[in-house]
Amino acid sequence: MGEGEAGPKPVEDRPPNPSIVVPLETAMAKSPVPSSPPAPSWFTPKRLLVIFCVINLLNYVDRGVIASNGVNGSSKTCTKSGECSSGSGIQGDFNLSNFEDGVISSAFMVGLLVASPIFASLAKSVNPFRLIGVGLSVWTFATAACGVSIDFWSITICRMLVGVGEASFISLAAPFIDDNAPVTQKSAWLGVFYMCIPSGIALGYVFGGVVGNHTSWRFAFFGEAILMLPFAILGFVMKPLQLKGFSPAGSKKALTAVETVDSEVQVADVSNGKGGQSPKKPYSCGGANQVSRFWKDLKVLLHEKVYVVNVLGYISYNFVIGAYSYWGPKAGYNIYHMNNADLMFGGITIVCGILGTLAGGYVLDLMTCTISNAFKLLSAATFFGAIFCFSAFCFKSLYVFLALFSIGELLVFATQGPVNYVSLHTVKPSMRPLSMAMSTVSIHIFGDVPSSPLVGVLEDQINNWRKTALILTSILFLAAGIWFIGIFLHSVDRFNEDSEHPVTVVDRSNTTPLLEEKTAETTESAAEP
Repeated sequence: MGEGEAGPKPVEDRPPNPSIVVPLETAMAKSPVPSSPPAPSWFTPKRLLVIFCVINLLNYVDRGVIASNGVNGSSKTCTKSGECSSGSGIQGDFNLSNFEDGVISSAFMVGLLVASPIFASLAKSVNPFRLIGVGLSVWTFATAACGVSIDFWSITICRMLVGVGEASFISLAAPFIDDNAPVTQKSAWLGVFYMCIPSGIALGYVFGGVVGNHTSWRFAFFGEAILMLPFAILGFVMKPLQLKGFSPAGSKKALTAVETVDSEVQVADVSNGKGGQSPKKPYSCGGANQVSRFWKDLKVLLHEKVYVVNVLGYISYNFVIGAYSYWGPKAGYNIYHMNNADLMFGGITIVCGILGTLAGGYVLDLMTCTISNAFKLLSAATFFGAIFCFSAFCFKSLYVFLALFSIGELLVFATQGPVNYVSLHTVKPSMRPLSMAMSTVSIHIFGDVPSSPLVGVLEDQINNWRKTALILTSILFLAAGIWFIGIFLHSVDRFNEDSEHPVTVVDRSNTTPLLEEKTAETTESAAEP
């Protein structure tokens, strides 16, 4: 502190009036905290949405690439006479069983699960936009390394690092979008963002099939790394954005203001008879404090019944969708003898994924975005989608299968906007990165991480892809039932609740996201007498 900026007054010098327990104006005078950090010079809400959509698209292109027949390939086969084929792609080159092949598809989840809570916690002390830049840099390096892997273990480790890189983006992108979307279009904007999941996987099928069949599967991973590199650089060179409910990361003055006010509140409590002990040590960003804060926030999430029910339904849903995305082309090839299974499944997924995801967000906006309405849409769309998908695998005709499965996928993909809307709005703003991170961790560790290897084991045992697909699809009915329960739970939309330090001027200035269009309004209002 400079001269004249003395610490908190002694208890006996404080006026007895409890109405000035938190002298906000005094804190403002003591610490020259700017009304808002420097505004980004180029970002607008729509540009932010487009950039995040492209990044998300590339993330899921990678999922489709490693699942495509052109890259994943097939294991070597031997005839009764003893003649063996060498196989193709990753599975053939590394001589993998179906179980090992399933492990590779899920290996990146290990890094994702470990790193997601870490990045979500760091968002409270490091600017989230910079964290995304770090994550994308790791992702770029890891995908390129997949292209030079030499055996099962080397590619498995590389896939784990891909998950570490993706973790920062997955937990932080949705809160940024939710902050800056128009009030009447929040679900639609989330729908646009999550539309990139099915369309990215579908493009990955096509991209992996074309590259793998015409050159080598390794070049598919090199291509991904080249495409992501500019966005990794962008995360470091652009002026950072700030999330709602968070103080400007990296601002020492802002942190000083928080510490000052917190200290004054504690001393005031002593003066009002709320405690006889000396003031506690002010807020610190140390490692122990980060861990303590993480566990405290995690307990809050686990006690939020609406959030837990939403995630449980999402786990069941993702168990099926994850296995579909990985084993779909191979199952289609074996059941319906589709030589162009990559292109067929890619085409269905991209069309139905785009239309279904956009429709889900749009319909929820029409219904009025509430948590209860989101659950209604989730349960209905998943239930009827499960009926169509289950029926599709019952028919032997390829054309009947394609028609019914397309309708089913259209319905099940309508869940993406609503399910993430619930995760974002059942917690206060400062906890949204953690809520998205733990949702991602849960749906993967209990959903598509075990589903791909388990489906591989099931198929190894029964050796009938049609029965395997029917057993898998039936789990969608469980997801619909869980989300149906959510309709009857008491829910509160916490989007506009105060952040962690609501008494500070820093937080008040950050209720408006730092985008170009909105900063001008903040500046004008600050200039008024």
